[in-house]
Amino acid sequence: MTNEPINETPDRIAGAALLALLVVSAVMLLALVTKTPPHPPLATPIFALGPFIGASLAVGGAALFLSLTGNPAWRYAAILFAVTILPSFGPQKFLVPEFPEIWPAVILAQISLVTLVVRLVSSFRTSRWATAQAEGKPIR
Repeated sequence: MTNEPINETPDRIAGAALLALLVVSAVMLLALVTKTPPHPPLATPIFALGPFIGASLAVGGAALFLSLTGNPAWRYAAILFAVTILPSFGPQKFLVPEFPEIWPAVILAQISLVTLVVRLVSSFRTSRWATAQAEGKPIR
């Protein structure tokens, strides 16, 4: 084992999915701040939505930066970002009364989430395969 930094080839498809999620989240935050209908509620029973979306955007920005620089830590930031996106754009949004007005953002976000999950699974598998090959272990 060496102390060399581990760099991967940047995953541009995952980067595009992250960027799409960042944009729809930023638009949602702007709608919330300007109270442009249909905007999300100002607060939920657990927390105020503005700071939550802001934190989500920060994590997403970090994931995008790390993914484009080839740092393997992008995967963990992307998982956290995906989890923070789900309250805003998860499958439960198909059941809200505002769905006819917000469907483009919901559909785009869900396609981006699926793309991101597929790229994450592929990235973890590729990393596992490369590690096993480097250590001379059989690949399963």
